[in-house]
Amino acid sequence: MIQTEKAVRIQTMRVSSEAFASRQSIPRKYTCDGENVNPPLNIDQVPKEAVCLAIIVEDPDAPINTWIHWLVWNIPITHRIDEHTARGVEGLNDFCKHFYCGPCPMSGTHRYIFKVYALDSLVHLPPSARKSQLEKAMAEHIIGYGELMGVYKRVVPFSPTRNVAKETLK
Repeated sequence: MIQTEKAVRIQTMRVSSEAFASRQSIPRKYTCDGENVNPPLNIDQVPKEAVCLAIIVEDPDAPINTWIHWLVWNIPITHRIDEHTARGVEGLNDFCKHFYCGPCPMSGTHRYIFKVYALDSLVHLPPSARKSQLEKAMAEHIIGYGELMGVYKRVVPFSPTRNVAKETLK
């Protein structure tokens, strides 16, 4: 988690989804093998002082470094992020896209962490910003944090010559 220099108590938020339970399998719909849309998220215990939310979705089990699947900030305060919805500024993920790109491990089972931050200020970054820039910009403004972790293992092995996301598995 991001360390802040100012002495602020970071409130714990509860992040959940009706699509999958914590530490359970993420449904195919929310992956590169399905519709590749973000799952719905429920966010409870958002600090009343929060001005906006930010989300980082990452795969810490990627072969080279942690892989970023989604960055979004300046989300208006809400207790629910609907499926296939981003109401803030979407940054550049490690697929070089400005939108959610779901789990798509090359092999094995990977963990996917949906990190939700409550901030006491808007973030002033261009959409070309990446995770390190977002973390730096919000470091002194985090007043709440919660996460949801899910797992995913592909049924069809990774193949760089196939677009499995558009194929129908039989």
